[in-house]
Amino acid sequence: MEGGLRHGDDMTENDGQDRLFGPNPSGLDESPHGMMVLVIVGMIVGLLSGMFGIGGGTVIVPALVWLGLSQRHAAATSMLAIVPTSISGVISYAHNGNVDWVAAALLFVGMFAGGQFGSWLLSRLPELVLRWVFVVFLIFVTANQVIFTPSRDQRIFMSVVTGIGLVLLGVVIGTLAGLLGIGGGALAVPALSILFGASDLIARGTSLLAMFPNSIPSSVVNMKRKLVHIKAGLIIGVIAALTTPFGTWVAGAVSPRAGAIMFAAYLCVLLVRSFFVAVKATRAARGSLKPLAHVVIFTASPRDG
Repeated sequence: MEGGLRHGDDMTENDGQDRLFGPNPSGLDESPHGMMVLVIVGMIVGLLSGMFGIGGGTVIVPALVWLGLSQRHAAATSMLAIVPTSISGVISYAHNGNVDWVAAALLFVGMFAGGQFGSWLLSRLPELVLRWVFVVFLIFVTANQVIFTPSRDQRIFMSVVTGIGLVLLGVVIGTLAGLLGIGGGALAVPALSILFGASDLIARGTSLLAMFPNSIPSSVVNMKRKLVHIKAGLIIGVIAALTTPFGTWVAGAVSPRAGAIMFAAYLCVLLVRSFFVAVKATRAARGSLKPLAHVVIFTASPRDG
């Protein structure tokens, strides 16, 4: 009996280890420790979303993978969590008049089309090159955030050219999102300020509004395919929605210069993560080419002799 109990305890412990490190794609760590991690992640995501106008996927996905979900399930669950987070952020920014509704609509149209295009290109373009392009782009954007200080009073001047530019920007963001699985906030916020003259607060509020409509149908589809851990997504999303208004308050309380520096710090974290992912992908690609090179040399050597 005692041995049976120990065996059961071992099974429970191993099951937890499998959920954390093993192949079980749906095995989230639902222990009190795991639930506490979800709450903390939700608080961090809400703060970052409110401060920087991002969805928070760059924080949610790694945390869910660490807790035991596969990359695919984590990304789908993250999409669900982004819905209440973004809605809360939009309401907070709109309450203070810091959302450009027309610009967000045009940006969303481009992001939707770009997302479809990016998914289509995913199997046709070398992902490795795109990952390094994204790293270089992040370096440029981060440096620009350090150098460039957005105004707090400027708004987007809407014209035909501006409208076309916003749609094209959305296409670029949506394409990169479809290819690399990245969120659009890290790209949309600096682009709206640098290219279209939006204030830092309007850029963040507009970015959130442009992102969340696409996350709703995506979440519905993902739930139908049973890719979403609904409990985890709702815990993170609801907690984040409660803390997002505090993030928007912080964004408005600090100066544009301080806000740009804080956003640059966030981009640096994203840059480091993207750099290591690109390095890992490069090594994997080189490793897959070595056996092919050996085959070519082995095939050619009798002829050379």
